[in-house]
Amino acid sequence: MSQVTELGYVVLGVKRFERWKEFASTVLGLEVVEGDRPARAFLRMDYWHHRIVLEENDADDLLLLGLRVAGQDEFEAMAKQLEAAGVTVRTGSFEEAAERHVLQVMMLEDPNGYGIEIFHGPQVQANRPFHPGRRMHGPFKTGSGGLGHMMLSNRAGYDKNYAFYRLLGMRGGVEYRVPVPGLPRPVDLMFMHCNDRDHTLAFGPPGAKAANHLMFEVENFDDVGLALEAVREAGIPVAIEPGSHANDRMYSFYCVNPSGFMSEIGWGGRSSTHQSEFYQRDTFGHATVPGVATPDMQVDANLAPV
Repeated sequence: MSQVTELGYVVLGVKRFERWKEFASTVLGLEVVEGDRPARAFLRMDYWHHRIVLEENDADDLLLLGLRVAGQDEFEAMAKQLEAAGVTVRTGSFEEAAERHVLQVMMLEDPNGYGIEIFHGPQVQANRPFHPGRRMHGPFKTGSGGLGHMMLSNRAGYDKNYAFYRLLGMRGGVEYRVPVPGLPRPVDLMFMHCNDRDHTLAFGPPGAKAANHLMFEVENFDDVGLALEAVREAGIPVAIEPGSHANDRMYSFYCVNPSGFMSEIGWGGRSSTHQSEFYQRDTFGHATVPGVATPDMQVDANLAPV
């Protein structure tokens, strides 16, 4: 069975294009590279050509997830695997792959309607070391764990999403079962992984935006503190206070990015246990800041359980 190996890149459609570039550089510490056409920019965090593409448009949300497979053989096997399961797949042209700075790419949608690109052969710029947008003590943690992780709105439901991402070779399931006042049963949060990172994708309660948050992990604990200072100095709202997750042991905080969903900056995540377990709350901290988090960032008591 062919399987994806990491979240390689994401494409974001953003309304506040210039503000996003400033936020990426001076707050997150990413390297901003002007795009190959107006209203496009690339964000770097390691030797890859890019990890994030910013496209200026009205979506203000996730446009595409780029999931990597190991090579050409796995790419071809994945296409056959998906087609045999009844998933509509289109192999991209040479020009489309070149636009993504990969060797080959295929396009499809997940059960929620989110755009997925499966690719192999990212362009790695060994001659161009990552240059952070602001001072940092160390690098971002990418490597075999990929870009980081992303939590998405679970619009299709647990069963459909689980079946689809298992088809891509990912593993996981419920890691949080959260009691919510006013709901007859707890809300389940699903986490899926494809490498040593505890999770690559997560699915929370359905909301107006596809994206709930995008997580960036740093190698040095002090860089979480520097990021928090940069957030506060820029007057950017902190949506979730610093704390430690129970599932991946990550110490992190969340701020509101210019598109209105969240950016998480964390350190110290443990590797996946590759075994099932669940939690009802985090280890400590991570309190939601009243009046800051948007409805998409919270569990809505009017929503049916995931």
